[in-house]
Amino acid sequence: MTTTTSTAPTATSTASTAQAAGSTGSQQLAGNFDTFLQLLTTQLQNQDPLNPLDTNQFTEQLVEFASVEQQVDMNTNLQTLISLQQTAEATSALQFLGTTVTINSNTAALSNATNTPATWSFSAASPATANITITSSTGQTAYTGTRSLSAGSQSYTWNGQGNNGVTWPDGNYTLTINATGANGQPVTVTTQVQGVVSAINLSQNPPLVTVDGQSYPINQIQSISSNSVSHLPP
Repeated sequence: MTTTTSTAPTATSTASTAQAAGSTGSQQLAGNFDTFLQLLTTQLQNQDPLNPLDTNQFTEQLVEFASVEQQVDMNTNLQTLISLQQTAEATSALQFLGTTVTINSNTAALSNATNTPATWSFSAASPATANITITSSTGQTAYTGTRSLSAGSQSYTWNGQGNNGVTWPDGNYTLTINATGANGQPVTVTTQVQGVVSAINLSQNPPLVTVDGQSYPINQIQSISSNSVSHLPP
């Protein structure tokens, strides 16, 4: 009588292939939980009955299997939290539309057509003498001068006239203040601008607000004017 015996190399080769597939799948398991489960089942079905999968290896894969499930659930919950946060940010951002806001920035708009000078608010840490430079959006120096600063909040208004008396065109201008104290020590000066929010870009994170033609991250808004009236429908 002839006895047919299945050769171990074939079964081992099949099991090794399944193990290799399981290893490859484990690298992608966070994105496809079902595929990982199918690979693990296939590996068990194709293992060599005379040389079954080592118990320790099987235990490790079961632990990995449980870890995969937790990771997939964690990713799903995280995506839900991100979605909720983005929705909350969008709702919050829309409330700024049409309001007058104060923003941390040193760029202000000049409009000769509407007789609106460029105006900045700034705060000095202590009394100082300041060298003031105003540059255009292309980097050209429009005006330079000096001014005495007191401690605390104050403002600076520029009517658009350069040092040569020529009026600069409408546009956005940047104010730079280098201040020094009585003993020559540098004095910190923070600059802000005020304007009406005319548009909001919700596709960015954080959302961007448009004030006087300039876009700013919403987290740069410091305050809302008390006399602002929202243009949102009730």
